[in-house]
Amino acid sequence: MEKIKSIFQYNIGLGDAQMSVGSFLVMVLLIIALYFTMRFVRKILTRKLSDEGKGKFKPIFSFLNYSLYTVIVLLALQNAGVNLNALLAASAALLVGVGFALQTFFQDIISGIFILIDQTVHVGDIIELDGKVGRVENITLRTTRAVTRDNKVLVIPNHKYLTTTLFNWTENNKVTGESINVSVAYETDIQKFKKIIIEVAVQHPDVIKTKDPILLFQDFGESSLDFTLIVFTENAFKGGIIKSDIRFAIEQTLRLNNIEIPFPQRVIHSSK
Repeated sequence: MEKIKSIFQYNIGLGDAQMSVGSFLVMVLLIIALYFTMRFVRKILTRKLSDEGKGKFKPIFSFLNYSLYTVIVLLALQNAGVNLNALLAASAALLVGVGFALQTFFQDIISGIFILIDQTVHVGDIIELDGKVGRVENITLRTTRAVTRDNKVLVIPNHKYLTTTLFNWTENNKVTGESINVSVAYETDIQKFKKIIIEVAVQHPDVIKTKDPILLFQDFGESSLDFTLIVFTENAFKGGIIKSDIRFAIEQTLRLNNIEIPFPQRVIHSSK
């Protein structure tokens, strides 16, 4: 028994910093206990969430784990005789420099936590940020990854959500409205034009049939009657392609029905 006790009391370390084998084992046991405790807490808090929801909270618990591990190690070092105050004071200038360098990093981390807790953005959402549109593929504590319409990966630092206006196209629901501007000549029978344009819109396979397209009479232009066609789709990510398809169909249909799409005309008088 005395032999075992002496093993636990045996000091290991370097220089003035000494830690007994027993203290070292206590630190290891605390880390192991913390690991299983955090796993249990995460399981309890996320038991009613989907697999996707559980995945979103995983980075938060990882961040908490590493923070608590750091606290345990620092306390163990202080118990071993390491003067942490002197160490921190000696490296104050370095810490200030590192702090400035990591300022944006920590902003990203904090923003990522807010995003995951507030559920501001979800995987699969169509978002617009700084004029760029993408579908969210992954959210981590530091960055959000989205795929643009031309299949490029957009890596967004999470602090952007705090400094820039974010448009979430699918926050309310998956149905979004897409606008197409159309102008016709003043001689046009606008009732006939309205019927034709609505028929063209509903024929597109990505335009939903449960919500009728809307044709707005915007203005009397200088040389045209100006309209805006609004169609509704559940595939906002293909909004540009859908609008292009409908424009092609509108141009062809108007041509077949002898409806003119005018262009501005200018009469220049020259003086002699």
